[in-house]
Amino acid sequence: MAHDSENEHVLRQIDENLKRVYQQKVEEDLPDRFKMLLAQLKEQGEGETHQ
Repeated sequence: MAHDSENEHVLRQIDENLKRVYQQKVEEDLPDRFKMLLAQLKEQGEGETHQ
């Protein structure tokens, strides 16, 4: 039984750590190069809708 409790504790820690890392990534700003590429795609898309 104690072994199951240890496993549950380890699994809970893994879960919490994965959630924390994911949240940190979600909150990061996009790199400038990626923002530039998105802006270029948006401009191309706007040009296509006006034609």
